[in-house]
Amino acid sequence: MEINWEVLHLAAKEVMTKAYAPYSNFKVGVAGLVSDGRIVVGCNSENASYGVGLCAECGLISSLTATGGGRLVAVVCVDGNGEYLSPCGRCRQLLFEHGGNEMLFMTPDGPKPLSYLLPWGFGPEDLK
Repeated sequence: MEINWEVLHLAAKEVMTKAYAPYSNFKVGVAGLVSDGRIVVGCNSENASYGVGLCAECGLISSLTATGGGRLVAVVCVDGNGEYLSPCGRCRQLLFEHGGNEMLFMTPDGPKPLSYLLPWGFGPEDLK
């Protein structure tokens, strides 16, 4: 499957503008290419109690499952300036669950497999 990184980057930057970040002012947007060709997106959504805010990747995974599931092939995450952003540990785990080691993630150094960001990831196979 061909990955159009520019389209994913633009989708992540567009959804980032919809982020709800009145406390930190740190807006995040993420876009992912699904194995069936769809693009799913997510943005962060903060909460007055801080700890229960949702990362952009949480929204991405919710969008993925709500629109039919599938496997993530490639993901781009950006900050409020549209610069590439690394996901937190929890979100790396969410991405691993739905994309595996082979999912590509855009970094400032170019696309890298998720195993680069989450070496020796723990997933459903480990529960057997």
